[in-house]
Amino acid sequence: WVVHEGDDTAALVLGVGHLSDTPLPWHGGNTVFAAHRDTFFRPLAHIRKNDVIKFSTANAEFEYVVTELKVVEPTAVEVLEPTTAATLTLITCFPFDYIGPAPQRFIVRAERSSRSPLEPEA
Repeated sequence: WVVHEGDDTAALVLGVGHLSDTPLPWHGGNTVFAAHRDTFFRPLAHIRKNDVIKFSTANAEFEYVVTELKVVEPTAVEVLEPTTAATLTLITCFPFDYIGPAPQRFIVRAERSSRSPLEPEA
């Protein structure tokens, strides 16, 4: 999918939104993306632990391995907190088959398993 900056209505209609107050993947830390459950993130209904998620730019590809799946309340902002490891967090509404504004959020947490050529060496 195409990633847009921000998680406002305009961005989420066009694709996946990057939450602006979280780092981009090549900076490490907790990179957070959001999308609608009935469009771009519909496939998350079938994601499982240990699945691989790939994120590509013009210059690099990042691979993440899914470590955690959970359902939280919309107020559970702890999923946005910084991490020391290069982490990918995906957020969408839950349940997937709910009609109308969904009452909960589905969270996918994954840790980077491959190094990007853009990431500075430690």
